[in-house]
Amino acid sequence: MSAIRGKVAVKLGDHIDTDLIYPGRFLNITDRDKTPQHLFELAYPEIRGQLGAGDFLVAGRNFGCGSSREQATSAIKLAGCGAVIAASFARIFFRNSINLGLPVVVSPRAAAGLQPGDEVVVDLAAGRILNLRTEESYPATPLDQQAVELLEAGGLIPYLKRKHGY
Repeated sequence: MSAIRGKVAVKLGDHIDTDLIYPGRFLNITDRDKTPQHLFELAYPEIRGQLGAGDFLVAGRNFGCGSSREQATSAIKLAGCGAVIAASFARIFFRNSINLGLPVVVSPRAAAGLQPGDEVVVDLAAGRILNLRTEESYPATPLDQQAVELLEAGGLIPYLKRKHGY
C-alpha cells in the first residue's frame, strides 16, 4: 500500500477544526454505520454526498486542529475516504489518522494545485503525488516505514493483532 490511487472529491480551505469535521454533539454515537452520517454536518453537509469510497479529501493548512477527538478521523475513514492531502495537519489529528488507518499526506503544493475531479496516485513512502489528469507531480512529506506498515494493516489495533498473532 505504499502507493494509493483515488479521485479528489472535496477541497477545503485552512484551519478546518475537529468541531467542523465531527461536531461535539455527536460524540456519544458509537455505531460505526451512523458515525459518517454526521461528518461535516454543521458546516459542509454536502460533503457526505460528494465523498465516495476511496475518494480523497484535499485541504489547506492546519487540517484537524482543535480538540483531540479521534471521532473526527473515524468519521472521515468510515465515510470511505481513501486519504486526506493537506498543506499541514494538526499533530494529534495526524497521529490519530495513522493509528486509525487513514492515510494523511502533507503537501502544500498538492493542496494548492489539486482540484475536485483530479485522479491522483500517492506514493506514501517516497513522498510523491502524481496528478494523472494534468501529469503534474507534487512533492509530499514521506511517511516513515512504521507509519506505512500501520496503514497497510488498517491501523494500530489490526497491526498489533497481526504482529502478536491475536
